[in-house]
Amino acid sequence: MSELTHFNADGEAHMVDVGGKPVTHRIAVAEGRIHMTSGTLAQVLRGGLSKGDVLGIARVAGIMGAKRTSDLVPLCHPLPLTKLDVEFFPEVELSAIRCRVRAETHARTGVEMEALTGVQIALLTIYDMCKSVDREMTIAGIRLLQKSGGRSGAWHAAERL
Repeated sequence: MSELTHFNADGEAHMVDVGGKPVTHRIAVAEGRIHMTSGTLAQVLRGGLSKGDVLGIARVAGIMGAKRTSDLVPLCHPLPLTKLDVEFFPEVELSAIRCRVRAETHARTGVEMEALTGVQIALLTIYDMCKSVDREMTIAGIRLLQKSGGRSGAWHAAERL
């Protein structure tokens, strides 16, 4: 990482020109967690909330959010996404749900922003659906886990302790 690419020589924001880059298969994986009370987690897992299937709806929201990333993040290129997976992992010992999103495309730029946006929208949807029973929920740890494709190749996040 040598420079911020979203600024031109005069320091003005601009959309990066990716026209000369080759089209490659690009993959990004991101994750994040929503922490809640153990009672709220139990309700989500047994389907006991009046708004319906929290994780099913959050999965669809994560997919929809990832698809709309370029509408939400300034200077982000719209991408033809070829695959999006949204997975949830209940972590009872942490009283949390971990969300992981894998985004794929064949394009001239990466899908990191799409994976990160998908995680955030999925977790916000869980918050929205559970806020009537738990206003203390927190969303945390949203991060890129890995990316591949393009000139910079593969990258993996360091393991957290």
